Amino acid sequence: MTSLRDAALNSKAWPFEEARRLARRYERAAPAKGHVLFETGYGPSGLPHIGTFGEVARTTMIRRAFEAISDIPTRLVCFSDDMDGMRKVPDNVPNPEALRKHLQRPLTAVPDPFGTHESFGHHNNAMLRRFLDTFGFEYEFISATEFYRSGQFDEILLRAAERYDALMEVMLASLREERQQTYSIFLPIHPETGRVLYVPIRHVDPREGTVTFDDETGREWTLPVTGGNVKLQWKPDFGARWAALDVDFEMFGKDHSTNAPIYDRICEILGGRAPEHYVYELFLDENGEKISKSKGNGLTIDEWLTYASAESLSYFMFQKPRTAKRLYFDVIPKAVDEYHQQLRAFPGQELPQRLANPVWHIHSGSPPKSGMVVSFATLLNLASVVAVPDKERLWGFLRRYAPEASPETHPDLDAAVAGAVRYFRDFVAPTRVFRMPDANERAAMVDLAGRLRDWDGGLDAEALQSLVFAVGREHGFDPLRAWFKALYEVLLGASEGPRFGGFIALYGLDETVALIERALAGELAA
Repeated sequence: MTSLRDAALNSKAWPFEEARRLARRYERAAPAKGHVLFETGYGPSGLPHIGTFGEVARTTMIRRAFEAISDIPTRLVCFSDDMDGMRKVPDNVPNPEALRKHLQRPLTAVPDPFGTHESFGHHNNAMLRRFLDTFGFEYEFISATEFYRSGQFDEILLRAAERYDALMEVMLASLREERQQTYSIFLPIHPETGRVLYVPIRHVDPREGTVTFDDETGREWTLPVTGGNVKLQWKPDFGARWAALDVDFEMFGKDHSTNAPIYDRICEILGGRAPEHYVYELFLDENGEKISKSKGNGLTIDEWLTYASAESLSYFMFQKPRTAKRLYFDVIPKAVDEYHQQLRAFPGQELPQRLANPVWHIHSGSPPKSGMVVSFATLLNLASVVAVPDKERLWGFLRRYAPEASPETHPDLDAAVAGAVRYFRDFVAPTRVFRMPDANERAAMVDLAGRLRDWDGGLDAEALQSLVFAVGREHGFDPLRAWFKALYEVLLGASEGPRFGGFIALYGLDETVALIERALAGELAA
C-alpha cells in the first residue's frame, strides 16, 4: 500500500509541488534555527479583505503539504506592516475627514475611526486576527511597530547602516532619475510630529548607527536607526524582514513579481538567504478591476460568511491560484456546491486522488462528511418559489424530502439554508424576471403538469428528471437545454436553475403543479 509520504512526493496538486520545492532547500541539512518558517505579510492601510486571508489560507495549505513530506518542524508568521505611514484616507471608514490630519503618521499612531481600538492599525490587525482565529489557523502575529521598537530589528538595521551603499545601489537602479535624487532606504520618524518622513538623508554613520537629515522646515536632526526611530522603505523592508526572521517561504501577488529580485538581493546583502516564492494572480472585482483595501471593492471576509461557510471560501482560494479570478458575490453558490461535491467524493477515492482533492488541503487531510442533501443552488431556487422564504419554511420542505435531516444532525445544511435565504433576498429576488411561455412551451408545461398529477413514482429525483426530459423531447425541444431554460425563465424568473427532477422532489408534486398553473395564468410574470 502506498504511504502518505510516497503519494505526497508524487502528487501534482500545487501545494505538494511547492512543498517539494521548499524541501529541496534543506536536502543537505536541516535549518540551523530548527524549523522551516513560512511568512505572510499584511498591509493594514485598510480593512482586511479576502485577498489577505487567501495568502494565509494558501500558505497554510503548502505548510501542511510540507509536513506530509518532511519531519522538519514548521512555523507560520503573519507580519503586519503597521508602522507604515498612512498615505491616504481610506474611503470605507467612518468620518474619514477626521483622519486627514494624521496623514503620514504610522498606522499604529492614527486614531481608530471605529472607536474600538488603540489605533487604526490595531483595529485592522484585530480584524485580521479575529478572522484567522475563527478558521483555526496556527500562526504567530508580529506587529512591525513592536518589531522595530522592541529592538528585534536592531541588528539588521545596524547592518543596513553598515551596508548602506550596497543597498542603495540596488534600490537606485530600480528608480527613475528624479526619484533617485531624494531616495533613501531609511525613513525617519519625526521626533515631534511623529510623521514618517520621505526626506533625503544627508549622512549615514555606520559606526554610530545614525542617520542625519533635514525635516520639512529645514531643521537638522540625527537619529539612531534602532529602537523604532526610523523604518525602512517598503521594498528594503521586505528583504530585511526575510533576513531578520530567516524566512523560508513567502507568497505574494503578481503585482510584487517584478520586485522579487530586489527583495531577494536586499535579503542577501543583509546576510540572509532569500526565501522560496510563490506568485499568485490577483483577485478582481465585478468590473474586472484589482481589489483594493482602501477602495473596499470586491468582497469582504464578513460578506462571504454572511452567505456561505468559511470552508467554501477556502475551496475558492484553492482553485487555480495562478489564474486571475473574479471575486464577487456571484461566485459564492458555485463555490459552496463544488466544495460539497468534493467532500462527497473524498471517501471513495484512492490516496493519490484524495491528495489532489481540495478538501484534503482545506481540512489538513481529515475532511468531514458533507451534510448537504441538496445543493445550495437548489436551496436558492426553492426560496424563489416559496411565498415567504425563510429558514423554517425551507426546512419544512427539507424534512419531507430527507426525513433523516435536521438542523441538529446536519449543521452544515442548516447554515447553508440560512445563507441561501439571505443570498436570495439580497441578490436573486431583485434580479428575477419572469416571462410568459410561448405556445409550444405552454403546451409542454400543461403536459408536464398533467403527468405530475398522475405520477405514482414517489419523490424519486432521477425518475422525475427522466419524466421532464421525456416531455421536452416529445414536444420537439432541440436542444433539450431550451426546454429547461424555458422552465427556469417561466417558473423561477432566471435563465439557469437546478436539475428540475431534484427540484420537483424537494418542492413536492402538488406544489410544482400549482407553480406551473400560476405561471400559465400569468400570476408570476405579473
